[in-house]
Amino acid sequence: MDNSFPFGTCINTTVIQNPAFLDFFTNHFDWAVFENELKWYHTEAQQGQLNYADADALLALCDRLRKRVRGHCVFWSVDGDVQQWVKNLGKDELKSAVQSRLEGLVSRYAGKFPHYDVNNEMLHGQFFRDRLADEDVPAFMFKEVARLDPEPALFVNDFNVECGNDPNATPEKYAEQVAWLESCGAVVGGIGLQGHVQNPVGEVICAALDRLATTGVPIWFTELDVSEPDVSLRAKDLEVVLREAYAHPAVEGVVLWGFMQGTMWRQDAWLVDADGTVNEAGQMFLNLQREWKTDVRGNADGDGNFKFRGFHGRYFVEVTTATGCRMLKTFTVEKGDNTPLLVDLGDA
Repeated sequence: MDNSFPFGTCINTTVIQNPAFLDFFTNHFDWAVFENELKWYHTEAQQGQLNYADADALLALCDRLRKRVRGHCVFWSVDGDVQQWVKNLGKDELKSAVQSRLEGLVSRYAGKFPHYDVNNEMLHGQFFRDRLADEDVPAFMFKEVARLDPEPALFVNDFNVECGNDPNATPEKYAEQVAWLESCGAVVGGIGLQGHVQNPVGEVICAALDRLATTGVPIWFTELDVSEPDVSLRAKDLEVVLREAYAHPAVEGVVLWGFMQGTMWRQDAWLVDADGTVNEAGQMFLNLQREWKTDVRGNADGDGNFKFRGFHGRYFVEVTTATGCRMLKTFTVEKGDNTPLLVDLGDA
């Protein structure tokens, strides 16, 4: 019925007004992430003028649709993505503003976001560390988010790590960053690979995942898109990434950075045309979702056992006896289930 491996997509206040977008989102994704609406430059574009209305509206929609939501992001470490009024602050003022941001955002949404990207793209920027002259501020941010809302998994989140072509973002450096945060007392609950890729190579992705898996921290693709003008090649490239992600035991989910033409940050990456038609890349995505479900039929043995290999997830079972009696039941196969699963049909 449902594969336990989650897929998600980013949404924003504009795209959810499109019925075709909303329909595809509702039917094919389990998670969402807000494209910009939770970022500091959106919620407080001018100092002291807070705007959570957009994030509230998106969260209310996801609650109605029963979609889980990633909290993206509390801070952004890259200088070019910090709003000007924050850049104008002195050291003490900035420290106060950081604390206000933490308490304002995290306290407001306590219990709402199962994930938080705490300080985005620390492999590519260190605005807060430089301006506060404090090497430990990233760990402080993690610890403060955990203090204000102890439930979410707290992520690092960065780009190019899976590509093997960015000396600032090697898997080794990313793993070292996680180890450093942990040595400072931060609890890192997830490693985010943004996955804005082009011409992906499966072996390179797998090697990066293998290295990051040595940290023992779960991995998610958090912003996946594949840019390729030829839609047939786009489908093949996206399949490469999705199969590597799904197959790797350390990867626990994939979130796309959009899927519809005219609504995505990157060009030539959409899965659904502007009129709602699913293109070849989108069809490949849907085919994989179907492939990664289990549908088996057969006869029980003399002891009443029926054996099969299946994907993790929620199942519906129908048993018809020799006398024509039909018994219906649901059960779940969890990751890590290594013993035979007994489904009692006695009260079905």
